[in-house]
Amino acid sequence: MTLIVNGRNLTINDQANAHDLITQLGYTDQRIALEVNEVIIPKSKHPEFALNDGDKIEIIKAVGGG
Repeated sequence: MTLIVNGRNLTINDQANAHDLITQLGYTDQRIALEVNEVIIPKSKHPEFALNDGDKIEIIKAVGGG
């Protein structure tokens, strides 16, 4: 399936969930916010949250600083 991730097309496995996407993109141990079709998906729901062809996804990485 093809997703739009941060404005770019990305092809992934048809049965992928949010956790699979995060792993594929290398964000596994990072603090991120995941938004799918303008809805924030809590980290606790990532393993069970199914993705669909054409989903529009934004991944925002938390950056510390001051």
